[in-house]
Amino acid sequence: MSTTQETKVEQEAIKRDFYHLIINGEKVKGSKDETFKTYNPATGELVAEVAKASQEDTEKAIAAAREAFDNGKWKKYPIGRRAQVLNRIAAIMRSRFNELVELEILDTGKSLQAAQGQVSQAIEDFEFYAGALVGHRGAVNNMPGQFHNYTEKEPVGVCAQITPWNYPLMMAAWKIAPAIAVGCSVIVKPASLTPLTTIILGEICLEAGVPAGVVNIVPGSGSEVGNYLVEHPKVDKVAFTGSTPIGKDIMAKASQTLKRVTLELGGKSPNLVFEDADIDAAVDGSLFGIFYNTGQSCEARSRLYVHEDIYDEFVSKFVEKTKKLKLGNPFDKETHVGAVIDQGQLDTVDGYVQSAIKEGAEILAGGKQAHPEGFEKGFWYEPTVIANVNHDMTVVKEEIFGPVVVIMKFKDEKEAIKLANDTEFGLGSAVWSKDGARATRVANQIQAGIVMINCPFSAFPGTPFGGYKQSGFGRELCIETLDLYTETKSIISYYGSRPINPLGV
Repeated sequence: MSTTQETKVEQEAIKRDFYHLIINGEKVKGSKDETFKTYNPATGELVAEVAKASQEDTEKAIAAAREAFDNGKWKKYPIGRRAQVLNRIAAIMRSRFNELVELEILDTGKSLQAAQGQVSQAIEDFEFYAGALVGHRGAVNNMPGQFHNYTEKEPVGVCAQITPWNYPLMMAAWKIAPAIAVGCSVIVKPASLTPLTTIILGEICLEAGVPAGVVNIVPGSGSEVGNYLVEHPKVDKVAFTGSTPIGKDIMAKASQTLKRVTLELGGKSPNLVFEDADIDAAVDGSLFGIFYNTGQSCEARSRLYVHEDIYDEFVSKFVEKTKKLKLGNPFDKETHVGAVIDQGQLDTVDGYVQSAIKEGAEILAGGKQAHPEGFEKGFWYEPTVIANVNHDMTVVKEEIFGPVVVIMKFKDEKEAIKLANDTEFGLGSAVWSKDGARATRVANQIQAGIVMINCPFSAFPGTPFGGYKQSGFGRELCIETLDLYTETKSIISYYGSRPINPLGV
């Protein structure tokens, strides 16, 4: 199939028993005919079998993406035409909304509410970049003398995009949409635990008219497929969302070919509740901040600091509501907290809680694995609140990635800021206060890429998402993201009537 051909694929049921790789506009099995299985975290049951990409398959995907970029017409499409295709992707996704939600729940074990919100945002991402693209262009700069300078924005080239298991469809949309909007080609390696909706998104891109080779999906192991993409000389950029240790490794490997790199990594986000806060609003927002998506969020507000004057009242209400959170059937709209992704992560979460107990912390709620009726074979953990902790404890310093929050007192604004910044991470943060001046003052001093004031939500299309310090660099979900996928070319011309002779010879 020609890499410049606008590919149309016959629409197949989203939920199926087997999922293919997508390389050069074709749904294919792996060259080694290897597969792996995905399981529903809520039940432990098999969801589907997936073709497993090898280095040979990855090489084919890179070659297809390279050919599509170097010789294809996608980057040459008028901006309005690319925008039409992005809007078409969004329209197809919206027409299959319920199917996408169902598959996302089956693959991740997350609650219906969470899945619906994330699929909605994935759709909006394509719509946002279809609009943002229209205004993304170079500039004209005033220069002294008879010189004219203007800049052009050119797509960076072939992009490897490595996505995590906690927000599979949404993270794929965050990366694919801006990259193809500006004319890049992409090879996406979804997390092996949750590859299904990313594969479906690749199929939808083809159905919407994205030419073959522009979007390739290669599920497989990070050590084989991921590293091959990062180290390959024909890949121009890497975008990664995941853990800080893996991000460091990717950065080191990418440096050997001086690839552009965007990293959205771990977090241990602070949540500051001042004495003048609306306590009920702060309780509800803080519950969402840590227990949404089962706490499996890089910007989960997992360090909760409460002013000493309201500490007892706040904690009492917070713990009471934590104990009311419902676990169970993810498809039940009354369910608040979904499953943990797998047994390994379940053991990790419990390991952190047990370490806190050994170090003298107090469990105010939860603290153990859960077994919801009818879902006993799944991977569940009770929403957990830990008090009587200090900043030397492992549970306070390290990212847990589960439904666990530590809660501490502070006495004044200065101490609150100091505690908030006492971390190697700097992704999200939250401030609860009725005093607008204080909230702004504190927000300006917190070392984090995102500050939420009297608000539990951290991400909307159009709002920059990314971190300080070891939470990575680069901003996604915003207009500025388009710059991460483009090169700026500066062009200077002379329009004077006399020839220039700077050396005077």
